[in-house]
Amino acid sequence: MEEEYEDYFHDNTSDNYSYDDYHTVCEKADVRSFGGAFLPVVYSISLIVGVAGNAMVVAVYAYYKRLRTMTDAFVVHLAVADLLLLFTLPFWAVDAVQGWQVGVLLCKLVSALYTINFTCSMLLLACIGVDRYLSITPTGRDRGLGQLFRPKHCTKVCLLCWLAAFMLGVPDLVYSTVVSTVSGRMACLAVYSNEMAPVARASLEVTEVLLGFLLPLTVMLVCYSRVVCTIEALPLERRGRKWKVIRVLLAVGGVFVVTQLPYNVVKFCRAMDSAYALVTHCGVSKALDRAAQVTESLALTHCCLNPVLYAFVGSSFRQHVLKLAKAFEERRRRRNRRRTGSVQAEEQGVDIDLNSHAGSQETSTFSI
Repeated sequence: MEEEYEDYFHDNTSDNYSYDDYHTVCEKADVRSFGGAFLPVVYSISLIVGVAGNAMVVAVYAYYKRLRTMTDAFVVHLAVADLLLLFTLPFWAVDAVQGWQVGVLLCKLVSALYTINFTCSMLLLACIGVDRYLSITPTGRDRGLGQLFRPKHCTKVCLLCWLAAFMLGVPDLVYSTVVSTVSGRMACLAVYSNEMAPVARASLEVTEVLLGFLLPLTVMLVCYSRVVCTIEALPLERRGRKWKVIRVLLAVGGVFVVTQLPYNVVKFCRAMDSAYALVTHCGVSKALDRAAQVTESLALTHCCLNPVLYAFVGSSFRQHVLKLAKAFEERRRRRNRRRTGSVQAEEQGVDIDLNSHAGSQETSTFSI
């Protein structure tokens, strides 16, 4: 979420350069204007849709569906990670319009939460792919890495995913701070020392690309391709169900590539530019910033699609969703009936009070 709205281009004749060597300022007011109009809309839609879908997943598993398999546990952790990630979007939406307004502490926490939960989501997707592959190979859990993917080790696997993601979030927690840009806006950025800035930032972003994209992508491609090969070997009478499973797997892999590949390509380019100062033209730098805004927003839509891809495609889960909806509707009706009954009782009480009050008035008048 780190956007640089003013870039400085240095003299390429010097290998060892500092801020004193920068002689050209690239003003990016148009990039700020684009982000201020585009990002809040996308973040708002992602927040509403993503919170609704992932909260439904958590609610169904909490009230109706038990965690019978490792995939069930991974889906619940995935929904929690997506929810925590989505809850950071309002801060970035306000930042895109007005700059960072809520202090250094929240800057550190929000930046770290964003990185941790984004990375954890990707690692959990890889775990789901491994578990789906092992579920169709009876002996797969008895050797090698498959021994780790047993139900008794489920908690350990989830903790490893969260721990790896947390390690990537530590630099954001330590180095993120609020700084004033050349345009006068306050920005929440990770600020490193001049000696380690290019190398540290580039290394961190490349590590995030490797761990948060290339590793899950490789695992998913290998596991799902083997699943497809195994399904293809099934008898012809099961062809209908077979193609349904294959279509789901292709949708899962296709959505992952479409939403994550552009963002990680741009992220890798920005990392290389940060380390080697490859971009020396202001127009190219602006285009790269806009591409980062658009592709990162596209990557966030995966949080909204995860409930559909990994939960709602199952008929049993859809049945539990219907049960939850019916229970909610029945609870609402009961609440309305109670409210209607209390209102009627109050009206009857008012009528009785009025009648008694009228009778007392007649008696009183007669006495007088």
